[in-house]
Amino acid sequence: MASASYDPHLGAGPSDDSVILLDDDSDSGSLLSDDSVLPDYERDEKHTEPAKSLYEACARNEPASLRRIMERGVTKEEANELDINGRNGLMLAVGKGFIDIVTMLHVCPLIDINHQDNDGNTALMIAAQAGFVTILNYILNFYSGVDTEVRDPRGFTALIKAGLQSREECVSALLMHGADMNAMDLVHGRGLKDWILRTGGFDTLYRIRRLQAQSVAEQFCDSYIPEWPELKQLVAKATAVKTTSQKLRQCIKDSLSFNFPHDPEDNGVLDHMVRMTTGIHSPLIATGCRPLCPSSPPEVGKPRFSVPELLEKHSSIELEEKAVNTVGNDSGSRKGIPALTHRLIDVSTAHSAGNI
Repeated sequence: MASASYDPHLGAGPSDDSVILLDDDSDSGSLLSDDSVLPDYERDEKHTEPAKSLYEACARNEPASLRRIMERGVTKEEANELDINGRNGLMLAVGKGFIDIVTMLHVCPLIDINHQDNDGNTALMIAAQAGFVTILNYILNFYSGVDTEVRDPRGFTALIKAGLQSREECVSALLMHGADMNAMDLVHGRGLKDWILRTGGFDTLYRIRRLQAQSVAEQFCDSYIPEWPELKQLVAKATAVKTTSQKLRQCIKDSLSFNFPHDPEDNGVLDHMVRMTTGIHSPLIATGCRPLCPSSPPEVGKPRFSVPELLEKHSSIELEEKAVNTVGNDSGSRKGIPALTHRLIDVSTAHSAGNI
């Protein structure tokens, strides 16, 4: 078997003693592993009455019933009611992709976000291996105390499970939230990249390589460049006077060239478009809020706080005053712009306690 050459970002390929990539004793014998097949909760009968418990509302995907139940109040036992597989209502809603239910349950402090079912899965693991990146990001950003390093009996974390299922978006979200890329499973002692290589998730490996090549995200809170830096050079080159031979070569090149789809180039016009539509000084932004940590952008492997955890460390009044001062004092901004509270907080820039 040909082994992959060493790459500083991807690491070494599979070991030479791996004669067969997917051998019988491997947990990756099938991409659809046993614990990734969620039980069938669908019911043929139609319910004529609204749900009476939190679990029933989650199972039926009834946001109105869930809102009514939470308004009247729930006990700890009701909030953590389990089915025969050891899953609570939140885990069931995550597995079925009920986004409305997941977004409502984060205000219930009685739910154990790190609860493990009979297979050792948490709500975060279920979202990661199912590829529900929207739900995954919501759990990471709006649920307090999420532990990304919880392991199932085999030692798989949510990050490894996402890699096994080739969920590259979920892998990226977990890495940018501080998940440990170097965690090893407890059975075979393999890490994330080794498991991805063994399951053929080359697109996921490419995404990890891109993240490692630029591990720190860019923030444009303090700067805004309205013009693409390479624009002047390209315009000058296009408008320059060409000789007859240059025109002939360009004509031949255009007639013989083929256009194939390709990824956007780094620092190209698409990247600049993102910058000019997200910069705080951009005229396309009507109302904005400066991040709490403008000098500490998101970074691979760097833990971050969720919104409720930020609000515990900083009062709403403090956040509002900071937002008003920073937005009002920026050049090109109108003073007195009303600041929103946690809805406008850039949670992607909040990190460990030492950076707040």
